[in-house]
Amino acid sequence: MDCPVIQLSQDLIARPSISPDDQGCQALIIERLKKIGFTIEEMPYGDTLNFWAHRGHSGETLAFAGHTDVVPAGDPAKWKTPPFTPTIINQHLYGRGAADMKGSIAAMVVAAERFVAKHPSHTGRLAFLITSDEEAKATNGTVKVVEALMQRNERLDYCLVGEPSSQSQLGDMVKNGRRGSITANLTILGTQGHVAYPHLADNPVHRATAFLQELVSTQWDEGNEFFPATSMQIANVQAGTGANNVIPGEFFIQFNFRFSTELTDTMIRERVKSMLERHQLKYELVWSLSGQPFLTRTGKLVDATVQAISELTNRNTELSTSGGTSDGRFIAQMGAQVIELGPLNATIHKVDECVSVDDLQQLARIYERIMELLLL
Repeated sequence: MDCPVIQLSQDLIARPSISPDDQGCQALIIERLKKIGFTIEEMPYGDTLNFWAHRGHSGETLAFAGHTDVVPAGDPAKWKTPPFTPTIINQHLYGRGAADMKGSIAAMVVAAERFVAKHPSHTGRLAFLITSDEEAKATNGTVKVVEALMQRNERLDYCLVGEPSSQSQLGDMVKNGRRGSITANLTILGTQGHVAYPHLADNPVHRATAFLQELVSTQWDEGNEFFPATSMQIANVQAGTGANNVIPGEFFIQFNFRFSTELTDTMIRERVKSMLERHQLKYELVWSLSGQPFLTRTGKLVDATVQAISELTNRNTELSTSGGTSDGRFIAQMGAQVIELGPLNATIHKVDECVSVDDLQQLARIYERIMELLLL
């Protein structure tokens, strides 16, 4: 198909860039951006490729952020077409990464090319922040780039992340925030023994029952106008030796909080600790914080995005904080307004992942219009 957005999407999909192996995706993007005057700073960390690119020298900075990596395709035989052979069927582009998020990246790059061609002396700075590991560990990707940019006081005012945010029609939903995520790895300590002699043992499963009931029944907050109430879910439990005549000596419980801006991770840790001590449990507890909540309530970025979608699609946009985490959680630490706008998310991470050809072309026009509204 003779369309720059679709052609670049196909070129990217054809590279099996399973996290964090970039497979040449970023080199392809960098080559395109260099041709239109971007300064490129490659920022590899460990096994992950990243780059920061910018054009313009002063004024407010608008960055487009995304990831070139994809999740594994699974059994190729279950796909109607090979997952890394981009194929158009019924005006939909099929292939791993089509929606999440190589299509968005292609739309960003083509939008930048068109914007620069029309406005070579634009005010402000246009930037790109691209990583090859968002889907897997995400430890050497955007988080490391943000740390480096913050250390040198790099300015970032607005950031649009190309995550697939749309629900049933392109642009019907924009993510203006995400919940935080923290996981507890808790071991309740007891004394192992024979089930026939319980007085000589101390069953940690029995001891933990009242604590677990309180943990599950606690309402952590009521949310707010942008976030639902904080959710706590037990993910894994493990105890016992496998024998039916042994009282276990330890009871492992893993639980996760998806929390709103009404709570902090410190508040969660303190409340859980208080609960454990109130139930007089002996325990070991290790926390893993994978992301703080972030929220862009209002501002120029939200206004420009809503306006661009309305002008080009005649659709009203819903602002939402639903779903999991994204790299927006790291970028928001720079003080930037952050939103997520991309294609439909109906097929992401699934067999036969696909995106509408028309939607991708329209997405590039929306991205270009946002550039105009913020940088002219």
